[in-house]
Amino acid sequence: MTAAAFELAQVNIGRLKAPLDSPQLKDFVDALDLVNADADAAEGFVWRLQDDSGDATNLPVFGDSWLIINMSVWRDTDALTAYMYQGRHREMLARRREWFERVQEAMVTLWWVPAGHRPTVAEAESRLLHLRTHGATPYAFTLRTSFPPQGATPLIGEVPEGLGCSV
Repeated sequence: MTAAAFELAQVNIGRLKAPLDSPQLKDFVDALDLVNADADAAEGFVWRLQDDSGDATNLPVFGDSWLIINMSVWRDTDALTAYMYQGRHREMLARRREWFERVQEAMVTLWWVPAGHRPTVAEAESRLLHLRTHGATPYAFTLRTSFPPQGATPLIGEVPEGLGCSV
């Protein structure tokens, strides 16, 4: 299969320091629509997870109400990287410690999906747990350790205890 037959899925989750409606998170919440609009208009953007409100902040992840999820699909790693490190999104990244706890576990993972596939939250959780268990593989990887598009399969094995999101 050719690279054009695949698109890049990414998920990142964050553990909030305060409720979304708190004064501490006001700047973050106020910027969400603008940052999402920037993503929607970015070169190489394909899709993002959202509910009826236009974002994904109300969608449960790992059964933890303090975690929020962001998931999107991009043409490739270059398109994702170009968006992440410029403009409003870069400004938000610089302030993330104001709004999100530092956690020990991996909170971001990437994987290739067949063009047109829209990943589910369950799929993202599975990929993230796979990365935490096995490190970067073609099945779940990071921008630092990426893999070319291919039909990767998960490594078989038990998930170790303690792979939740501890602070």
